[in-house]
Amino acid sequence: MELQETPASAKKSKHFPLTPFRIIRGVICLSVLLSTAFVFLIYFVPVAAVLLRLFSTLYSRKVIALLFGLWLGLWPFLFEKVNETTVVFSGDKVPPRERVLLIANHRTEVDWMYVWNLAYRKGCLGHIKYLLKKSLMKLPVFGWGFFVLEFIPLERDWVVDEPVIKETLSTFTNPQDPLWLTVFPEGTDYSDEKCKASQKFASQNGLPVLKNVLLPKTKGFYACLEILRSSLDAVYDVTIAYKNQLPTFLDNAFGVDPSEVHIHVRRVPLDKIPESEKEVSKWLMETFDFKDRLLFDFIADGHFPNEGTEEELSTAKCLANLVLVMAITGIFIFFTFYSSIWGKIYVLSSCIYIASAAYFNYRPYPVFGSVNEKLNKILRMKSH
Repeated sequence: MELQETPASAKKSKHFPLTPFRIIRGVICLSVLLSTAFVFLIYFVPVAAVLLRLFSTLYSRKVIALLFGLWLGLWPFLFEKVNETTVVFSGDKVPPRERVLLIANHRTEVDWMYVWNLAYRKGCLGHIKYLLKKSLMKLPVFGWGFFVLEFIPLERDWVVDEPVIKETLSTFTNPQDPLWLTVFPEGTDYSDEKCKASQKFASQNGLPVLKNVLLPKTKGFYACLEILRSSLDAVYDVTIAYKNQLPTFLDNAFGVDPSEVHIHVRRVPLDKIPESEKEVSKWLMETFDFKDRLLFDFIADGHFPNEGTEEELSTAKCLANLVLVMAITGIFIFFTFYSSIWGKIYVLSSCIYIASAAYFNYRPYPVFGSVNEKLNKILRMKSH
């Protein structure tokens, strides 16, 4: 049996019907997510991502991770508590606070958002980074957030993408800098048409013929692994599957699907992954062959092996996070409307800066931190 896109004539009904109540609730949820993101961006980015970064990239990232980790925490709350989607984790239990490179299959447009449910449980939500297509960085407000969180935009052209990946990741080699770098090696979400093209290429080149996933593109994964290997704790192989049918972003927003998300995690120590590019490519192909078989078993059994490795989200913790984010947003919205002209100038200037920086992919260089580092180096040399 294969995981396939369901023909329109045979599609299952949504897990929950799209009622007027769910439409209204979805609009409210999206409004909350958009307004809170906007407030966090315009008020915190100039301080955390500009001023603080002039002194230290490391501490700038830590502050951004703390602040925007609060905002990202609204999404798992929406999925699991508001929409009542059951998220089932299986396989290996993930230790908290590790630096990891995470590879996942790409079933639909929202797979990457469910990785947040795992990161939230591990206290690493603000440290998650994605390699994602560049067009997503152009989304209003959300695209600004992707830029501030330092997601890596790709053109899907290796000649263009290689220097971008290497230049960006070269700034993430500090082991003290928490990181959850997430890569989708298939490069695009699954469809029947893409699967047939992938199978044809595999047959012609002596590669595994996969039915539930696409052949992975190995160059991007190898580049990430090569740069970060010495500073990582592990690589996580994550396989995502859905009950009922594949959800879209609007399904999530209005809470009509998915009914269940199953996430299988396999922890791979770095010493189990070869070092040469050829051998890494072979290892990644074998990994996706394993995913393919794992998904066959999921279809047959309705679940992955070794379920229940992660606990349910705490409702109290989710509500406390929501209240905190809403309180911060409310305070700054009040300030925006009732501040002096200087407050309004700050808001306008912040909007212009973030939009421009995101468009031109500009980040401040840690000038003062660099000067201090050079002075300390000179002093150490003189003392010797």
